[in-house]
Amino acid sequence: MTQSPSLQGKQLIKVLKAIKFSVIRIKGSHHFLRHVDGRSTVIPVHSGETIGPGLLTKILRDCELSRDDLLKLM
Repeated sequence: MTQSPSLQGKQLIKVLKAIKFSVIRIKGSHHFLRHVDGRSTVIPVHSGETIGPGLLTKILRDCELSRDDLLKLM
């Protein structure tokens, strides 16, 4: 199994924007992102906190990306 990268919410949003995801709305600390082909996900942005491995797995599943794909984009 590949080691999970340690990312904060803002860093993950920056990576996803590079592959054509865009922030469609923000409610509190949750950023809702959508791709032009319909994929969507929600990313919490809390200052100083990293995204846990379980939540990162869920976000990657929503975006139809693998951990290897994420590492290549970083």
